[in-house]
Amino acid sequence: MNEIIFFGENNYPKLIKNETEKITKPIQFKFENENENENENENENENEKQIKKISTGDFSTIFLFENGKAIEYLNDSNQNPQKIQIEENIQKVTVGFSNEVILTIEGNVFAKGEYINSKNRRGFINISSLIEDKNDRIIQDIVSGSHVVYLLTSNQNAYGIEKPILMMKNVSKIFSGNISNHVFLLNSNQELFGCGYNEYGQLGLGESRKEKKIQKLTKIQNIPKGKIIDIQCGYSYSIMLIEDDDEKRKIYSCGHYPLNGLGKILENTYEFTEIKSSLFENDDNILEISCGRVHTLILTSNSKMIVFGYNYYGQLGTGDTNDQLIPIQIELPKLRFNENISNYHISCGYHKSFLYYSPSSFSNLEEDLIKLFRRKEFCNISFKTKNGEIIEAHKLILKYRLNQNQNQNQIEKLQEIISNKSIKESNQIFEMIYSNNSKINPKLYSEIKEIINLNEKIEETMKRIYLNENEKDFIIERKEKQYKFPKLILIMRSELYRGMFLSVTNDTSNKVTDYSELSNKSFEIFEYWIYSNQIKEEIQITQEIIDEIQIGIDYFQLNQTNPNLFDLLINKFNNQN
Repeated sequence: MNEIIFFGENNYPKLIKNETEKITKPIQFKFENENENENENENENENEKQIKKISTGDFSTIFLFENGKAIEYLNDSNQNPQKIQIEENIQKVTVGFSNEVILTIEGNVFAKGEYINSKNRRGFINISSLIEDKNDRIIQDIVSGSHVVYLLTSNQNAYGIEKPILMMKNVSKIFSGNISNHVFLLNSNQELFGCGYNEYGQLGLGESRKEKKIQKLTKIQNIPKGKIIDIQCGYSYSIMLIEDDDEKRKIYSCGHYPLNGLGKILENTYEFTEIKSSLFENDDNILEISCGRVHTLILTSNSKMIVFGYNYYGQLGTGDTNDQLIPIQIELPKLRFNENISNYHISCGYHKSFLYYSPSSFSNLEEDLIKLFRRKEFCNISFKTKNGEIIEAHKLILKYRLNQNQNQNQIEKLQEIISNKSIKESNQIFEMIYSNNSKINPKLYSEIKEIINLNEKIEETMKRIYLNENEKDFIIERKEKQYKFPKLILIMRSELYRGMFLSVTNDTSNKVTDYSELSNKSFEIFEYWIYSNQIKEEIQITQEIIDEIQIGIDYFQLNQTNPNLFDLLINKFNNQN
């Protein structure tokens, strides 16, 4: 499933084979990890090798996989890709002009590059340990600039590292770019600050502030009204994605006109101004933006790829090397490996562009599990915080999310941890246990990682419940056949059954008759999907099944997390035919 669309400067003869140095028209190829040890990975689920993120700069490109491993390709090299030798599981990678940065699930950051370690620019060092405050070394997010690495800690403090400098407190997000020498910091009040090079107006400070370099963080005035979704920084310009009160997304830019970064025919623009184009005026919404040195990609919900900027290497994918001052749409190969555009992502390098599929960007079962915990329905175990507040949870979920070899001991250890935490911290701990989402609070996650199934995805946990008949305490009778479920899983996934169980005052019933018109074959597709968000490989999909599932989704009032069941069916049907 690791198929990629690429265009631009081809520095990777071992990755993008039998192609010219300049690929001006998008090509689609299947990624093959030539450095993979077949014996080492023979027991690994193929989905675990799915690409999670591609990050590319000038000297290298890193591929991060769902299994927490990563490899890098070096530019202008015929050698095989190199495994990144980090013992901890990797959750994010970024590549700058001359640095590579790794964030692990434990909240540690490793980086390399001449500005990170001049004595050994090819060796990773732990840069989070350079922060003087030992209580502020759990890192939540990382961003690469051209030469500087920016860290956001779990305490919401932002650091810039060539040398570790505390830049600002109460930070919710950092924005920079792999070729940029400027950075933006957003606080919890949606106030935006910037510093760095501003010779071309790329900080959006206004015409009266044209210093080459702003040494201190300065508040950005005249920000467009709305919620800042993203800011991508090129070498001499910045692109901002804003969502207005009507949930419509708009693009704004500031910076240098001759280098083609603005998406409009103007002179330098020193404040963020809207990029207006008929390409943005339809019903489709903007999903993502990405900037290289001086070119920009925009991906929309209607599968449009919109581009503008410098194009000498073909990095705009227009089929030629002509620069584009204003946004145009380019033609993409058919996205044959999955039709859900929301799972696609764009990544611009120095003079190259990637489009790739990454299902990990959207939660599968995590959201439903967190909702289950927050609703507090049918809880059957309680914990006490340090202030005496009671938090309720579900034994079934804890049984499978905690390490099972010493389950009772782990429950006791969890109670011990909760007894020293506030109500807010305790809720975050349970949300991380239920969802395995460490980003909720990486610092707390490091405290509980020994007692939970750290490396098991939620889908795998749910499959274990699916296979254990002893956990199934509720029967659905239909068409002379019985189907058993844990009542808690039905509550989590189906609003029909949630409402049914909540309406029963004497909760002793353990059986119901289903009168829906679904065939048993269609119902069994529901059964497996409810646990796994997947369709069994051996199932043959017919148009009749698709029609029945459409009706069944509404009948059972399913919580349709990604991947969407109907979309999965259509995709499987198309592949089988």
